[in-house]
Amino acid sequence: MSQNDIADDFLIEASEIAERLGDELVQLEQRPQDGELLNAIFRGFHTIKGGASFLHLQPLVDLCHGVEEMFNLLRNGKLQVDGDLFDLAQNATDQLTGMLNAMRAGEAPQPAPPALIEAIRIAALPDHARAEPVAAAQANKHIDAAAVLSSTDPDISDDEFEALLDHFQGAPATAPKKAIDATAVLSSTEESISDDEFEALLDHFQGHPPTSPATAPVVAAAPPAPAIVAPPAPKPVTPSKPAAPPTAAKPSAPAPVEASVRVDTKRLDGLMNLVGELVLSRNRLKSLRRRTRDEDLERAVGTLDVVTARLQAEVMRVRMQPVGRAFSRFPKVARDVARQLKKEVNVELIGEETELDKNLVEALSDPLVHLVRNAIDHGIEAPDVREQAGKPRAGTLRLSAQQEGDHIVIVVSDDGGGIDADKLKIKAREKGLIEADAVARLSPDEALQLIFLPGFSTKDQATEVSGRGVGMDVVKSKLAELNGQVLIESKRGEGTRFIIQVPLTLAILPTLLINAGSRPYALPLSNVLEVFKFREDQLRYIDGREVLDLRGQTFPLLFLRRWLGLSDIGDDSGVVVVQNGHRKLGIVVDQVRGREEVVVKPLPPSLRGLAGFAAATITGDGNLALILDIAGLQRAV
Repeated sequence: MSQNDIADDFLIEASEIAERLGDELVQLEQRPQDGELLNAIFRGFHTIKGGASFLHLQPLVDLCHGVEEMFNLLRNGKLQVDGDLFDLAQNATDQLTGMLNAMRAGEAPQPAPPALIEAIRIAALPDHARAEPVAAAQANKHIDAAAVLSSTDPDISDDEFEALLDHFQGAPATAPKKAIDATAVLSSTEESISDDEFEALLDHFQGHPPTSPATAPVVAAAPPAPAIVAPPAPKPVTPSKPAAPPTAAKPSAPAPVEASVRVDTKRLDGLMNLVGELVLSRNRLKSLRRRTRDEDLERAVGTLDVVTARLQAEVMRVRMQPVGRAFSRFPKVARDVARQLKKEVNVELIGEETELDKNLVEALSDPLVHLVRNAIDHGIEAPDVREQAGKPRAGTLRLSAQQEGDHIVIVVSDDGGGIDADKLKIKAREKGLIEADAVARLSPDEALQLIFLPGFSTKDQATEVSGRGVGMDVVKSKLAELNGQVLIESKRGEGTRFIIQVPLTLAILPTLLINAGSRPYALPLSNVLEVFKFREDQLRYIDGREVLDLRGQTFPLLFLRRWLGLSDIGDDSGVVVVQNGHRKLGIVVDQVRGREEVVVKPLPPSLRGLAGFAAATITGDGNLALILDIAGLQRAV
């Protein structure tokens, strides 16, 4: 294996460990006394340090060594987890991630800030009343990993565990070992085996070549990929009978291991595109099937339909990632913002295991950052104000996620002061964002939507956190690009909830196919509320605009054929009621064709940026259909 291959393996493994460290640090804040969690974080930094040392990546070694020493004291009970130590660990993880990203971009990792290294070093120093520093004790203490492996004691110390880690990472052997034939040991009738025989068996089942006096030092000096850490080996078990165990008959059979393969995300995207093309072909065959009465074709297309659906589900499952990867950054974000604003905030994460398409996990990070920062700045009150209102001094910010059908619902809520709808109306009118007579007609729920207007802010002065009139409109625009939407619920004095709904994946979209004139169009099914026959007596006019009166509710009406500039000759036979946010819209169409899953394709350059159009697709009958943008249609009326 070349040096470049080893570096690539290290980068992949280290990135996975760094990502896991972020999740584990979030858990540590909730469970600071969890010994297993402290050990896991310690091992993560220790493993990355070992691989970085092999590749002579000194900035990573220096950073991980300091954090490793700090967590060694934490897990031994010589330090306690507090806010400062937690912030140091979070900052170190961020620096580590930045170094790995630099390596991925082909750049050399830059050293961490000296102030951070020094702060970690000071935090890792034990009190003067304690015994000699742990690092010095470990440096002067030698532990034989082979002795640990052959020990019958079920428990091992921290120092012994570190010796095992160094052993499996390829630390130099203390002495050459005698070459032992593992096959001979397996076929032996002896009831007990020596330490060297046990290590020969361990190497045999792990796929390592047997060592010999001539080769042992060479093998130790050329370890496998440094970021891969084997788990500690089990203690040897003496057989109760002299007869060889059943596995001895087949000494060449390896022990069962978990099979996994790393796949580049571009390949996953390509696989999803191919599945999308298969879905299009399936839809085409299903359309042709309806025109024939061939039973054999019916059965073949039915089988293809089932297999395609299963394949589609499996490929989508491969692309899924837990939404907790997007959540893991927010405790630190919330803490930094709260400290800057001199507020106290507790962060609760619920449903982190909920899975979402990897592209959506990445795309949701920025909108969620805006919501978290605004919740702390605008929503949660100062500690003294909360105390006077009979609330705990520390506010609660909760992020939750759950799957509902083919959508994921993410809720960002706080127990702050809520949103004053009347204040929103006044600010919108003062800034000229909406006409005065229109403001007066807004209901409280409709007034809440004003915060999504570009340039809207309730802050009189801009701060480093918010108040510049940007942020919330970016949230809504970004979610619209993801075929999602955001709803607001707020009560004065009790808090605010932002409810985000996004599809499980962006590649394949459930739609309602409609016709305007002779041309097909598609509406995202998640926005469709109901479909019914259009009647002239339901038509009303308010301020010269056409509205629909449905069961006592009045909302705007859009004649799709007229909006598209098509001929007035048509059959306005159906109405599709859609909703985006709290706003409803009735769309008059010529024909409702039915539900169909379509493969989302980007618009051609000539149509990009046109209001009301989101994407394109190919229908089952082979025609091009444009996917309509509900938010754009609402702005058109």
